[in-house]
Amino acid sequence: MGEWGEGAAKKHPPPPPPRPRTRDSYALFLLPGILAFLTIVVVPFLMNTGVSFTEWQGIGSPKWTGLANYRELMDDAEFWASFRHSLFMVVAMAAVPTMVGLVLAAALFDYVGKHFGSRWAAVLRACFYLPQVLPIAVAGIVWSWILAPDNGSLNELLKAVGLGSWQQDWLGDPDIALYSVMGVMVWVQIGFPLVVFMAGLQRVDPQLYEAAELDGAGWWRRFWHITLPQIRPEIYVVLTWCTIAALKVFGAVYVLTKGGPGGATDVPSYFSFSTFFEKTQVGYGAAISTILTVIILVLSLVLLKLQTRSEEGDRA
Repeated sequence: MGEWGEGAAKKHPPPPPPRPRTRDSYALFLLPGILAFLTIVVVPFLMNTGVSFTEWQGIGSPKWTGLANYRELMDDAEFWASFRHSLFMVVAMAAVPTMVGLVLAAALFDYVGKHFGSRWAAVLRACFYLPQVLPIAVAGIVWSWILAPDNGSLNELLKAVGLGSWQQDWLGDPDIALYSVMGVMVWVQIGFPLVVFMAGLQRVDPQLYEAAELDGAGWWRRFWHITLPQIRPEIYVVLTWCTIAALKVFGAVYVLTKGGPGGATDVPSYFSFSTFFEKTQVGYGAAISTILTVIILVLSLVLLKLQTRSEEGDRA
């Protein structure tokens, strides 16, 4: 009887223990991030949106005005001017750094790395990335010294090389102040695309470059026909990230010009800040920041959709 029972047990082993519920495990790990996102992003945004429907000076009780702030924004010339300035910042912080970063990354990876060694390529990469590490307040103060009209380093350099007629009040002249801020932001931003593109180039098959080089393709043709197509996902990431950064840029404008002179460098984020805290038009400032947030969200979704379609087309 005992032997029969042991044989039956061997023929019918006990069932394996149930597997852990993977979805519940994932949800448990995501829960802290979701709670932080709700607390830090969603709830303040909803509160800000609610305030945008009121007239309020920050003290007392808000007065409900409905869409009055948004109707006023549609006719506000300063508001539209700040958004035009944002387009210039998109050029300075997204378009130019992406194009220049692509060329520099390809040059460091495909030329400097091969002819001078990877160590020199890493050193130059770190030099280009250094402005990203500096706090924007520190970088802004240094550049305000460089661009100062009296005894500024740039004007003194122009004078020393015999170009004194080119001296300008770089941050005080309404005609050139925005372009000066754009130049500073190109310097600040260029390291981020460079690092991302160099990381992307490391996954490109080196045999593609070797085959193209054997066929007589020069550096530019290898860059155009191999580098660009292979790192297209990184290009989308950089453009999306840098465009969002350009639309919400604040620190550099605050440190360098405070939106001046005469609103020549004002951008939506600083316009919202000055309206909110300096003019104490809290509801109006909240309406500006709400519209800016919606624009950024919509633009991010559009760019992500374009990236997804591009990746699906490559796989097809």
